[in-house]
Amino acid sequence: MNSFQMAWRSVIRKPVKSILLFFVVFMISLFFLSGMASRNASIATQNKTKQAVGAGFLIEANEANKRNRADEILEKKTEGEEGNFDGVNVEKIETNYGTSWRVSYDNSFQTILIHDMEKIAAVSGISEYNITTAVTAVNPVDFSRIEDDDVDQSSDLLCVSLIGNKDMALDANVLSGNVTMKEGRMITEEDVDVCVISEELAAKNNLSVGNRIQFNDRRDIENGTVFGAEIVGIYRVQQKMTPVMSGDTYRSENIIFTDLGFPEKAEGSTSGALYEKAYFKVADVNQYDEIKKEIQKADIGWERYDLIDNNGNIDKMSKNFNDLENVSQILVIVVAGASLIILFLVFVFWMKGRVQEIGILLALGTPKIKILGQILLEASMIAAAALFLSFTAAPAASDITADYLVQQQVQKATEQSVLEEGKVAKNAVDSEETVTGVSVAVTPELMLYDWFGVALLVVISVGAAGILIARKNPKDIFSEIS
Repeated sequence: MNSFQMAWRSVIRKPVKSILLFFVVFMISLFFLSGMASRNASIATQNKTKQAVGAGFLIEANEANKRNRADEILEKKTEGEEGNFDGVNVEKIETNYGTSWRVSYDNSFQTILIHDMEKIAAVSGISEYNITTAVTAVNPVDFSRIEDDDVDQSSDLLCVSLIGNKDMALDANVLSGNVTMKEGRMITEEDVDVCVISEELAAKNNLSVGNRIQFNDRRDIENGTVFGAEIVGIYRVQQKMTPVMSGDTYRSENIIFTDLGFPEKAEGSTSGALYEKAYFKVADVNQYDEIKKEIQKADIGWERYDLIDNNGNIDKMSKNFNDLENVSQILVIVVAGASLIILFLVFVFWMKGRVQEIGILLALGTPKIKILGQILLEASMIAAAALFLSFTAAPAASDITADYLVQQQVQKATEQSVLEEGKVAKNAVDSEETVTGVSVAVTPELMLYDWFGVALLVVISVGAAGILIARKNPKDIFSEIS
């Protein structure tokens, strides 16, 4: 009778112990595969998260630089002189309390510079970019805005708000997932004199895609030049957009998206457009840091700008999902440690039930290493069957495990967000796309790792349990039996 025949007979001769080992190895393998698959799922989710929020950079005008430039300009003017000085408006105001001076900036002074943004857009690794105007209040000529009937409108501008974009799809409200299209399309770089209005504004004025609406300068309603824009889309929001100022002029329903050049015309600006910010989308999120360094090398007046690393929110999300990866790793480590202990106890139980058999084999001169090899062969046969079955059950188990761990991390992220409320900037709405459709794949590579891990645990456990027998001679064993 060869070793395999002896091992098989031994396995079927003691079904309870064999089933116990089978079940233990099956569960160990399942936990191993679930842990490793969840770790892979967490990595995929990280990439999904980065892509969802854009992994881009934001450029805005530096406020301190504005003040410094204004101070330098004002120092050069004659004391008591009024007027516009390189974009800084100085106006003398007489009041009951005496003379005061009001300083303001025109669009040319405040705007980010198009040619600077084009230099950044030319950096290798930037796939596309958007420029967004400041919120611009204009007079609605041939349509009615949304108003709160219970609010006194005497202090309001009685206007609507325009936001111009080079590419509306990259507007912050759209990137956040808060603004989506109900009808029509978004505005592109090629568009001129077009707009996208809210579904509330469309319903109030019975407007639809293809209609035109008109605006003019709020400071000269009677004589200001009227400009018309074709409605190419109607949007809806998940949550009301946060107004930049109080009043119905700036309420969410009265925000109208336009092409980049339209707000300047509609407000009757004599100092050019006011471009407030620019967004640059990274093509490959894995090169985010390298692209940032290249952007910082761009030949522009960086003192004018703030380079806002939108990876801040991405890092936060990645940190939470990295926790998922860490939890998965901890799960694998804990399973390995617990499995080693459990398997050791199982094999100790095995060998104690076979003390008499082992004693007889030793008395017949069978080498101890051969006895341990026979036990290891029996264990391997059972483990192989358990592994095969676990491979078939692993996809479903891994899905359940990964989903549970992801939900735990999402809950953790939500709780952390509540704690940080008001401390960090956020998008209008946190996208939930990051946790939907988490893909968990039990690959042949994972199965190979699982097989190797379980085999190693079985060998170590058999060896450790075998020491209890190997250090005894036949006489000691038979004396224990008697």
